[in-house]
Amino acid sequence: HSVFFLSLFYPCLFFYSSQFLKENMTILVEQIPFGTQFEDAKNVHSENNTKELVLDAGFHQPQNDSQNSLFLTPEINAFGHTFRNYDEESERQKGVEEFYRSQHINQTYDFVKKMREEYKKLNKAEMSIWECCELLNDVVDESDPDLDEPQIQHLLQSAEAIRKDYPNEDWLHLTALIHDLGKILLLPKFGELPQWAVVGDTFPVGCAFDESNVHHKYFMDNPDVKNSAYNTKNGIYKEGCGLDNVMMSWGHDDYMCLVAEENGATLPKAGLFIIRYHSFYPLHKENAYTHLMNEQDFENLKWLHVFNKYDLYSKSKVLVDVEEVKPYYLSLIEKYFPAKLRW
Repeated sequence: HSVFFLSLFYPCLFFYSSQFLKENMTILVEQIPFGTQFEDAKNVHSENNTKELVLDAGFHQPQNDSQNSLFLTPEINAFGHTFRNYDEESERQKGVEEFYRSQHINQTYDFVKKMREEYKKLNKAEMSIWECCELLNDVVDESDPDLDEPQIQHLLQSAEAIRKDYPNEDWLHLTALIHDLGKILLLPKFGELPQWAVVGDTFPVGCAFDESNVHHKYFMDNPDVKNSAYNTKNGIYKEGCGLDNVMMSWGHDDYMCLVAEENGATLPKAGLFIIRYHSFYPLHKENAYTHLMNEQDFENLKWLHVFNKYDLYSKSKVLVDVEEVKPYYLSLIEKYFPAKLRW
């Protein structure tokens, strides 16, 4: 009643008070605990944000009309722990730490250069994207503290979660489906590389290892630490050189991006950026290595922030019906990829 009474005499005050309440109600709804790394994603979804992200191919970041359609991030993972918790005492966590010890010691600049030269030949197999998806039924990621389901379920869980919130952005659905296909490197036909050379967080080689990397202490036994060419902040790179000119630790991200580019995939550049850097948590979670980025990288990073929520928090014991969703994803594969790819 007081607000109504005041409005009769102070219409301007009532108008601005209403606007204030409306804006603050919107902010409260938007501040679902996604974590600070999702600030750009939250800004994209905000009803009051008039700026749109535009890709090089003309795609626009959609504004969600219904806040209820936003993907809600759970607080605990499939094992009952917080996500990306590398300190929780458990047998699985001990295995994850041992994985990072091996990775940090062995991922050197020379090793990455050798792997890129070998796998750029794309002479391991010829198959379709969906055939590759089915191969991931035999893969479990030992570096992942949040899920131990076959990888095809993680791909579909991520893709379906994004599809619900961004129904018109089919390139993003497909990016989610294929982002981890490079994990086939664990299989005998593709080299049967050790887990540390395929999965886990990625980071640049050829420059100093930032302290934001998980289990950073194990880098002390990496030979590159003693190489004066590689152990400074910029290392062999120039500030602002762009991430395309940076050698990343070898793994499924770099391999799948290479496969997509070499086979003429028509995904927008932001899709390829997501594929190559979705495991680059020191960047998109801790804002490390930004001194190496160029303007295009910063634009694409906004899309990676959007994607990362669905990649990380969609992991669940609730499985997707593969046969039910398969026709939709086959149509996207046909749109953006050739029928057969060299791997």
